[in-house]
Amino acid sequence: MIVVNVYIKTYPESIEAFKNATLENARNSINEPGIARFDFIQQNDDSTNFLLVEVYRDEDSMMAHKQTSHYAKWRQAVENMMFQPRKSVRYNTLFPEDKNW
Repeated sequence: MIVVNVYIKTYPESIEAFKNATLENARNSINEPGIARFDFIQQNDDSTNFLLVEVYRDEDSMMAHKQTSHYAKWRQAVENMMFQPRKSVRYNTLFPEDKNW
């Protein structure tokens, strides 16, 4: 399993539009067979900070996600809503070992 944490900071005036676009992307993404989890989280004490926690079954699944129309639509929609470029950090899972999250 590959876990990707995506850190995003938006402009204050873009929060609601960002949430709407990202919820649409998340709802479509979780239906991809290669995605085990797709969490969308907003920071409690700074509502402009968001985190995506994406869990892929393998490298191919991660690459397939980036080819979907919903990802392309999301990327284009939120591009001008971000205060700074998003930052992705990849992790390999150590536990649970089961690939059936």
